[in-house]
Amino acid sequence: MNQNITVIGAGFGAVTAIKTLRKNSPDARITLIAPEPTLQYYPSLIWVPAKIKSRSDILVDLKPLLARLNVQFQPGRVTGVEAEGRRVLVEHAGETWAIENDGLIIASGGRFLKRLPGIEHAIAVCEGIDAAEKIRDRLASMTGGTIAMGFGTNPNEPSAVRGGPMFELLFGIDRLLRQQGRRDQFKLVFFNPSPRPGNRLGEKAVDHLLARMKKFDIETRLGAKMVRFEADKIVTEAGEFAADLILFMPGMTGPAWADNAPFAKSPGGMIQAEATTKVPGFDRVYVVGDSGSYPAPDWAPKQAHMADLMAVAAANNLLAEFAGKPATTTFKWELICVMDMLDRAVVVFRTEKRQFISPPCRLLHYAKRLFEWWYLRPIR
Repeated sequence: MNQNITVIGAGFGAVTAIKTLRKNSPDARITLIAPEPTLQYYPSLIWVPAKIKSRSDILVDLKPLLARLNVQFQPGRVTGVEAEGRRVLVEHAGETWAIENDGLIIASGGRFLKRLPGIEHAIAVCEGIDAAEKIRDRLASMTGGTIAMGFGTNPNEPSAVRGGPMFELLFGIDRLLRQQGRRDQFKLVFFNPSPRPGNRLGEKAVDHLLARMKKFDIETRLGAKMVRFEADKIVTEAGEFAADLILFMPGMTGPAWADNAPFAKSPGGMIQAEATTKVPGFDRVYVVGDSGSYPAPDWAPKQAHMADLMAVAAANNLLAEFAGKPATTTFKWELICVMDMLDRAVVVFRTEKRQFISPPCRLLHYAKRLFEWWYLRPIR
């Protein structure tokens, strides 16, 4: 009997999961559930404000891949999971129905915490192409002023943070304004509640980032918790400062539909997972990427690379369960970040035993762009 497998999501983890499942199980029936059959290539959003990348580069149509892999696409928004993981509730076009499965992989991503008062005055680039284009258009229309950039975290889920893209955006906007001959008309401010932001990257990386901010005349407001945003300023526990444009990445939590599912959640609202990505207490249910909370080192990153590694483990473990074998495959925690600065980049690498940061290099900028092409080529 062919297994009936459901994958929730259309991001990096979901795409890697269906590719791995199909490679190792040619006859399985696989259904992908997502609002649209579209992958957003989030790592390149930081180039949209500089017009290096456009909407057509960021949004990748998954229909050709789904056809090649013989994966059924089910459009809709997941609203819950029932029957010990065997039934996924989906809403689409005003109707709600249930999709049954023999195995489930959850890769629906997380969501940003929007609790900070006045958060509507800030733009979060990792919300997608619409946000990136809004930043692009705002920058183009400004003749000067203060641009404030920062990020927060989930206090109950320290790993649920997106700091890397904000550092890239910070140095990218600085470089863009210099290329345009407009940098002297703008004040750039970086703010963060930590006195040493980005410490998940490693101490050397933090030193490097703070040194570059000083070098490029980027003001820092560090070590003070944000209180609220207003249309033209940011208020912290240490005071307030003006901001004509606020770019802020909130911390993350789990998917909203998880409140209507039987799975245990972490204190930060993520679906609890084991080191194998298995959801504890449920047969043939796995979670990968931003949806889950895993046993991890204190510097563990939330990034596409980790979602890919988790997805391979989840797919292999699910197929092992179908075969009556132990689901023991785990994944390696490693942080790999090519931190771009618009015309050059640095590589930050971290594992349990090693930390490394490279000097800025133009070739690394082009290597990051080449990686995008290489990664997306088999998907497109």
